[in-house]
Amino acid sequence: MATLTTTNEKFSFEISLSVLNHLGRNLYRSFVTVLGEAISNSWDANAENVWIFIDKKNNSLVVKDDGDGMTATDFQNKFLKIGYTKRKDGGTISSKGRPYIGRKGIGKLALLSCADKISVISKVKGQEYIGGVIDNSGLDQAITEDLTPKQYPLADWDATVFSPYTKDHEHGTIIYFENIKDGIKSNLEYLKKAIALYFRFSLIDKSFTIFIDGEKITNANLSELAKKTEFLWEINEMEDSYVTEQLTNLKEHKAISFDQGITGFIASVGKPTDLKIISTTDKVSVDLFVNGRLRERDILKHIPTARVVESYLYGQIHFNGLDDEEDRFTSSREGVVADDSKYKKFLEDFRKKVLNEIMSDWDKWRRKHKKDGDPENPEITTKQRKAEELFNVVSEEYDVPKEHAEAKKTVDEWVDSLSEDARFNFVSYAECFISENLIRKYIEREKITLSTEAQAEITKMKGKETTNKTSGNVNIEIRKNTSDLSFLDMPNLANLVDKTGSHEGLPVDSKQYKPIRDALMHTALLTDEAKRKLTSVYDNIRGRLRKLLTDNLESQQKMDV
Repeated sequence: MATLTTTNEKFSFEISLSVLNHLGRNLYRSFVTVLGEAISNSWDANAENVWIFIDKKNNSLVVKDDGDGMTATDFQNKFLKIGYTKRKDGGTISSKGRPYIGRKGIGKLALLSCADKISVISKVKGQEYIGGVIDNSGLDQAITEDLTPKQYPLADWDATVFSPYTKDHEHGTIIYFENIKDGIKSNLEYLKKAIALYFRFSLIDKSFTIFIDGEKITNANLSELAKKTEFLWEINEMEDSYVTEQLTNLKEHKAISFDQGITGFIASVGKPTDLKIISTTDKVSVDLFVNGRLRERDILKHIPTARVVESYLYGQIHFNGLDDEEDRFTSSREGVVADDSKYKKFLEDFRKKVLNEIMSDWDKWRRKHKKDGDPENPEITTKQRKAEELFNVVSEEYDVPKEHAEAKKTVDEWVDSLSEDARFNFVSYAECFISENLIRKYIEREKITLSTEAQAEITKMKGKETTNKTSGNVNIEIRKNTSDLSFLDMPNLANLVDKTGSHEGLPVDSKQYKPIRDALMHTALLTDEAKRKLTSVYDNIRGRLRKLLTDNLESQQKMDV
């Protein structure tokens, strides 16, 4: 019988360097995201300033900060320890009271994803620089040979590379990115705008400043976007210098209350192309921030409404409550875990309590300022919306130049005062135009004989038109169709139809219809009572006319067959 023998030998995990690829070295696609990791590290290290230097000619990048810096022990056991995070010690804020952005301890791998070689040096106050070089080609070789981290020591750093950046640098970290992969395609203006947009902690917290090639990043970098912004919805009165300093020429502004702990703003531009950052395809969107750091681009894609308003909106929603004891962020640090229950509830509440209100306001405000609104908003009918759009287009032709301020103000007020009436009158004219011409075509089709009264009316109207043309010295034909029927109005047309016995109610309605219709055709403004009366009478005429045309034409078609 075999016996079982044991030893006291101990075993432990051995990790291959290839894990770096799986954890993050190849996860990061955006240059701005990589840059953001370096900036976030500086924030967590209590830096007050971050300087970014871009050398397109030599395809290199330097990120320098004045944070706490690292000792040799910190560099080895914290920076180079994949998975290390300051939160492991139970802390969630730095010694300066800043909420930590870093969480998983793998964001530093992003630094390896954008350059062939990365050199890192750091110092604490009163000590010397420490650091090393990570050469991705050497790291690739080590991975191929299946080496462990201990078998791949970092190379020594070159002091001459850092000499332009170490003068008067008392403490902090400097990272040199050599030979950026695919080159630095983003231009400086784009990067300045992107940093101003996506790293709000740099603008909200006055103790933290970012510079690119010596220029301080401020809300002024977003001035072009601000100029194109027309409407604003502030959520829970968040203090945001972009709103107070840049959004000063808004057409409409409203405060919205939402669940406690969620703040921010949503804004609308004049046209969708205004959301493009410079000439790139990258567009500003409604983004989610946690502790001032961008965590999810374009949250509307998770709650799509298929409404036109979405293509006009941008904004920043701050939900620091997502940063709690549970890790809700993806490994790439470019989003929130899609099926996270807390995130899903936020999106649903945001859609119901904020987005729906914004969509309704947006349509009203757009129409108020004579622009096309949301055709799917059921608050006004399609006919009314189209009439309003036509009125807006026509009224633009009477726009007074801005240099004539007083005249412009007066004319704008006059035009605005006609807007509501025009919405009714334009629709009513179209209804009159269609209904009367349909009856004419029906009479022609049925070959209905003109009555003595109708012929007398035609003679009268022809004589009146001749007199008016002579008086105005008009020698051209006015009516496209000069047939006798074109000189008859609704009551006379209705009487012709009535004499056939087809529809006895039409002449009755047409008599009530005529005086209001005549006032309308003479561009008079109708009273509310007259509007209601014209609407009700026209509804009767439309119903009877539809039945008349349908019944008789169907009968005629059957006879033809």
